[in-house]
Amino acid sequence: MDQGGCQMSGGGGGRGEGPEQTGMITLEDLESFSEDQLSDDNNLDEEGKPMEDDQLLHYWQDVARGHQVEVSEEMAEPIQQLTSNNQGRGNRELIPFTLLARKEKCGEVLWEKRQYKKGHWACVTMREETYEQSICYGFMKLMRYICQQNSLDYYLGMTLPIVTVVRTNENHSVISNDVTVAYFLPAEHQAQPPQPHDNEIAIEIWPATTVYTRPFTGPTNEVTIVNQINAMAEHLDSSGVNGVNDSFIVAGYTNPAHINRQNEIWFLERP
Repeated sequence: MDQGGCQMSGGGGGRGEGPEQTGMITLEDLESFSEDQLSDDNNLDEEGKPMEDDQLLHYWQDVARGHQVEVSEEMAEPIQQLTSNNQGRGNRELIPFTLLARKEKCGEVLWEKRQYKKGHWACVTMREETYEQSICYGFMKLMRYICQQNSLDYYLGMTLPIVTVVRTNENHSVISNDVTVAYFLPAEHQAQPPQPHDNEIAIEIWPATTVYTRPFTGPTNEVTIVNQINAMAEHLDSSGVNGVNDSFIVAGYTNPAHINRQNEIWFLERP
């Protein structure tokens, strides 16, 4: 697949115990830009009441400034919609996968091999000044698409994971600020995907994909990602696994503000 475009240069998913498993992911270092964050205590005011729309916007703006990201006033409505429509995990559609293989050592999962089906994704490739800015602005574009800025003019529903395709230099020591952020269309929209108003968002059909994945905990900053990529490469090499791509996925399974954040690094198997 074309690593420079929006199509999957990696895949997203979750964890489970058998075929057709599901999972969740959030964006890295984005304390206020996660669907989990929108339904926890950080959205309560000093009296313990839910924040008003302007309070939510100001909260997002305050957190975003710490990432050198500006949240515009036009994000107020998408923030409110995502907040009100995601009060609990039951409102979120999870993406299924089939577990093909698992390598463990002393109870530790070294890697898993998973299969994802063909499907429609909305994706946007960003090239901001920094890696983190690219992810933040890409996600906000997808938020607006999910929250009414589409040909149906209504909230489409949240699916998990939101995937972030990470690209590095040849020796995997530096992460590019050129990233792709993508959203899997809910099942009811797979046959006829709503079209985005934003022409930078593309609706892509990603083919069935096989990925190798390894879990890790903690923050997902650039240093951590580079370390996890190299660790995963070593585990696959020692297992005799060859034929993976040079683009990667960072997948977070818990609220990015959580102290023991659960994440995975993903490698895409070459066709």
